[in-house]
Amino acid sequence: MADLFAASRAKNVARAAPLAARMRPRRLADYVGQEHVVGEGKLLRRLIEADRLGSVILYGPPGVGKTTLAEIVATETSRRFVELSATASGVKELREVLGVARRRLEDDGQKTCVFIDEIHRFNKAQQDVLLPDVESGVIALVGATTQNPFFALTSALVSRSRIFELQALRDEDIAEVLRRAVRSREHGFGNEEITLSDEALAFLVETCDGDARRALGGLEVGVLSTKERPLAFTLELARESVQRKAMVYDAGDTHYDCASALIKSIRGSDVDAGLYWLARMLEGGEDVMFLARRLVILASEDIGNADPRALMLATAAMQATQFVGLPECQLTLSQAVIYLALAPKSNACTTAIAAARCDVREKQSIPVPRHLQDKHYAGAKRLGRGEGYAYAHNAPDAIASQDYLGVEKTYYEPTDRGLERQLAERLAEIRRRLRSERPEADSDSRGGGDDGRE
Repeated sequence: MADLFAASRAKNVARAAPLAARMRPRRLADYVGQEHVVGEGKLLRRLIEADRLGSVILYGPPGVGKTTLAEIVATETSRRFVELSATASGVKELREVLGVARRRLEDDGQKTCVFIDEIHRFNKAQQDVLLPDVESGVIALVGATTQNPFFALTSALVSRSRIFELQALRDEDIAEVLRRAVRSREHGFGNEEITLSDEALAFLVETCDGDARRALGGLEVGVLSTKERPLAFTLELARESVQRKAMVYDAGDTHYDCASALIKSIRGSDVDAGLYWLARMLEGGEDVMFLARRLVILASEDIGNADPRALMLATAAMQATQFVGLPECQLTLSQAVIYLALAPKSNACTTAIAAARCDVREKQSIPVPRHLQDKHYAGAKRLGRGEGYAYAHNAPDAIASQDYLGVEKTYYEPTDRGLERQLAERLAEIRRRLRSERPEADSDSRGGGDDGRE
């Protein structure tokens, strides 16, 4: 009688669970998506089917099936399954679970699979507690995280685990999940005469961003908020159920990946892609000053002297962004992105300073030539400092043929794009004159005074 009562309570709890929880596949054969890790012949599928899981970290955005995969491990392996949440468990609870798993292995020979949701929330001490039992094989660890494990987890735990990156579900995968929810009599709405229109299906797929939980949530809201049966689930109902598309944007991978995409799109002169990534970051709540700073850096790094106005405009955009703030500064940032994307590109300034600094770090230091040394102190003349310096303004075009480095080096190599095409011609003439036979030093006192013109 007690067993029947417990079974009835469990069934009631299952019925009360959200649609996304009820629709989770119980078998690997029913799992939708992620063919790159659980498709036929793929490593994770082979490990599950062979019950040789080891330690596994499932990494990916929300709603792509990390927890579902963990529960499939519970049903398709011979291991005892224990679930922990990193947000609610401390070292004490973790040690208790590991102790029970150790005794179970010693007494019955049964291994344990420990699933830890949001494992990135464990601190270093908590992660270190896992290491001995993971390494000895007492437990098979399955950790789920939305954060990049190479940044969020300790290197010791990462080195002992296989990392599987789960990706946002494809449109066809989301559509199949929604159709199953409409058809399923046991877990979905199969008993409620629901007809999902193609337009509503497409809308739910598009607005969920590859998150099955979000798509199922929209379907569930629409069905449960409407008493009409049979129910025609229309596009209008889908729009009301979802209301506003939720943005997936965090301070971790998404922040850095979107910033990288923005910079690379502008560097590649794709103005439309640059505007999209700018909008994506603005909608995600990105710090506008971070965006402005990145554009200032790009103006020198990727445009430089091909269009010197780029740096001026980017700097002005940063100042305007700080001055007016949101929402108006979106116009300024848009203007800057468009100009920088369309500007001629050159990384000559970037490579020039990189090469010069490499020489400074790795090669023998070049002494300052005697004629370039400072002579504005008592005793400098007795030491010969600054002797033989040729004052540039006394030479034709203010180019004095003298040695400014002591060795011949070429760091700056302008491109043939934008203003640098003209600069390249002038630079060639300057280098020819500087590297020609140097005349005797010009000792004209007009170039040797204390007026700061040296």
